[in-house]
Amino acid sequence: MTDGNPTDAPKDDGGPGAAVLALTVRAEEVLNAHPRTRNLTASLPRADKRPLRIALTGPYSAGKSTLIAALLRLPSAAVGELVDAAPKTHEATPYEWNGVTLVDLPGTLSGIDGHSDAARRGVRGADALVIVTTSELPGEAETRAILRTLDADGFADRSVLVVNKMNAENSDRDVILEEVRGRLGPFADRVPIVPTDARDYVDAVNDPALSATQRESLVAESGIDALTAELRRIIAPGVSGVRPKAQAFELLRVLADAERQWALNGEELGVVETTKKVEESISRAKERVLSALERESEVVASRITTAGDRAAAGISEKDGVVPGHVARAVQEELACASAEFDASFSSSVRTAFDALVAECGTGVPEPESWVNDLEAPGTTIDAPPDDASPLTHEVKEAAKKAAKTGAAKAHEWIGKVADGGNGPGSAASIVAQKLGKTRVGQKVLDAGGKVTNGAGKFKPWGKTKAAGKVASAAGKVQWALAVMGPLMDLTSVAQDQSTWMAVNKRRKQVRDHFDEQGRERRTALIESGERYLSEWIAEVEQSLSGLTKQGAEISAERETALAAIKGLRDETEEACRAESLT
Repeated sequence: MTDGNPTDAPKDDGGPGAAVLALTVRAEEVLNAHPRTRNLTASLPRADKRPLRIALTGPYSAGKSTLIAALLRLPSAAVGELVDAAPKTHEATPYEWNGVTLVDLPGTLSGIDGHSDAARRGVRGADALVIVTTSELPGEAETRAILRTLDADGFADRSVLVVNKMNAENSDRDVILEEVRGRLGPFADRVPIVPTDARDYVDAVNDPALSATQRESLVAESGIDALTAELRRIIAPGVSGVRPKAQAFELLRVLADAERQWALNGEELGVVETTKKVEESISRAKERVLSALERESEVVASRITTAGDRAAAGISEKDGVVPGHVARAVQEELACASAEFDASFSSSVRTAFDALVAECGTGVPEPESWVNDLEAPGTTIDAPPDDASPLTHEVKEAAKKAAKTGAAKAHEWIGKVADGGNGPGSAASIVAQKLGKTRVGQKVLDAGGKVTNGAGKFKPWGKTKAAGKVASAAGKVQWALAVMGPLMDLTSVAQDQSTWMAVNKRRKQVRDHFDEQGRERRTALIESGERYLSEWIAEVEQSLSGLTKQGAEISAERETALAAIKGLRDETEEACRAESLT
């Protein structure tokens, strides 16, 4: 199975051998793709028409060499040269027999590592096996070795188990054979068990003092003829019938060796583990923020819906008007919901950032602010609850104006503030200057004296910050008023108060509108939050690429190679199960 090249496989037979060798050609490509596994190509099964190889394997002193002498019907003088009870056989030794090659392998369990290694190599190169034990019965280590050979190595249907030295004194044949069957477990019905005594056979055919009757009796009791019959049964299909399955299982063993070659250790393992740790940290941070985004956006949607219920319930059955205090309370709730979302989401991002720094070091980039808030951390721009607050006053004025002229104009007015920038001459800048002339306005705009100098004058760079704050606050008012749309123009209801049903219909319209706005706001927040998070995570990954690049490359190479090896292994295992290979 190791002669020639994979491409030497016959192209026209279409038999099982061609199928296995086609897999071998693909395996060679996969193994050659990386230096780690390139050396294993020499172990791949090749097109091979040589005689079948039947290897004899088992512990030293089990009588393997004597069995070969018996099968070969060697004369007395030749037997002495071949047989030796000591662990003498250092490497596989071939003998021609009935058109096949019997291979005497070094004994296992001899305490000599070289013997076991040579025996293992011999098993891998065999088409069929004679597994030799003795009437003393195999121990636990030998039993495990036999079961591995039958199962993992795939020899269950290509083996004979020989129990040698059966004619020793105090040997109860039936008891011994029953015990051996029990140790074979699920393979007891698949593997023929042949009791033998090779020494009796050799003595019988070479002792001139024996009569023909005595010789015939000893030969029959030796079991060598029964063993010969079993071996002839195994080799009856010939090379093309037996070898493909042997080659398929050898291909599986080579692929298993290739997988072991990809077991990482040392520096490479450390690099990959570092990469895995960093990637897991980034993944956890991302999941934390996404979870908070999902949760907090749902809270905003719920608060919008609840505000709509309150607004709808407040509609007067008398004139279809929402009382001013209800409208203001609803609007304040919406603005509060937006502000609290900003705070909660920003907090989740900060928590994720702190966790990444703790796990991956200070190379983690700090995320940009979620909202354009120029205040010092820990301060807010919430206006005082009384009407003296300029911000509260401006919001109320906008609401009143909207109620008179329609929501569209209010949106236009606030939009100019929110979207017009914060440069000199902008709407936000003009509002900021107006507010900066009053004590209350300065207090709202300037937490901690960072925008003005406390005397009604802006610092050189304070106007821009103040305008930015106004623009940010106006943006929140703008989306709140968009939700408040149904409350801004109720004239149609006031003109059509003929029935109680009209009011109920209006209430339903208000509820439905707020429900829709809640869903839209939730979707918008999630989409915006995900974009924001993706941008930050991309920065994090880029910043930490020095820790992850090499490990990621090794992992990618490994996963690609293992996937290819597994694909071939699955196909080969299927081929081993196919009827055409049995």
